Amino acid sequence: MKVIIAGAAGRMGRELLKYAHQDSEIDIIGASEALGSEWIGRDIGEVLGVADMNIRIVSDILDLIKSANVIIDFTDPKTTLENAVLAAQARISHIIGTTGFQNEDIDKLKKAANHAVLVQSGNMSLGINVLSHMTEKIAKVLSDFDIEITEIHHNQKVDAPSGTALLLGNSAAKGRSLNLEDNAVYQRYGNTGRRDKDTIGFSSIRGGSIVGEHSVIFAGDSEVITLSHSALSRKIFVKGAMLAARWSLNQDPGYYSMDDVLNLEK
Repeated sequence: MKVIIAGAAGRMGRELLKYAHQDSEIDIIGASEALGSEWIGRDIGEVLGVADMNIRIVSDILDLIKSANVIIDFTDPKTTLENAVLAAQARISHIIGTTGFQNEDIDKLKKAANHAVLVQSGNMSLGINVLSHMTEKIAKVLSDFDIEITEIHHNQKVDAPSGTALLLGNSAAKGRSLNLEDNAVYQRYGNTGRRDKDTIGFSSIRGGSIVGEHSVIFAGDSEVITLSHSALSRKIFVKGAMLAARWSLNQDPGYYSMDDVLNLEK
């Protein structure tokens, strides 16, 4: 598998490089960083803490595309959208773990997926995606329970709620046949009145170096069910992304999620 790692010097990029470097079945053919990054022009061996590997970090992956069959992308929405256009033109797979997309961004990704395999998820963890699947099922069965989603992340995270929280929220909304955008409550302050039974609430906490903790709370009359997941290492996202990358090589062009990769029942 010939891969390009986008955002190679970031938290996830470093973990992806480390994993790929240790896997004999993965060939790193390129790496990128944002224009202006201090890492542009430097060898990925420096990121890994090993000898030079003769692979320089670039700001533009255009010249790398023809040699790759997968881009793994944990960057930012603007960069990811630019990479999606290039991946679509080259007809290579694009694995997206970037978060913070707006609805119009998703529409652009789906357009790119008409020409290439695109796997996009708010969280690449296998456990989170199973939790998401369970959230939808429980939301459907326990239709009169209130739903609240909490998420906790490190103090460097720039978007809120997290992409994972939104992934879980969309699963809950789907189970209730609701539109999340119309029913989400992202903040409460002052006299907010009674809770609307169709709302899905979100709470975001930022602090320290917490990798990620998520809970979905189903609160009913005299009983509460809580589904929770704790990320102890970014390795879980790397493993999911690499699984998605391998899976993508045998698929037709289209817009896919980790549900498809894991073959979770619709």
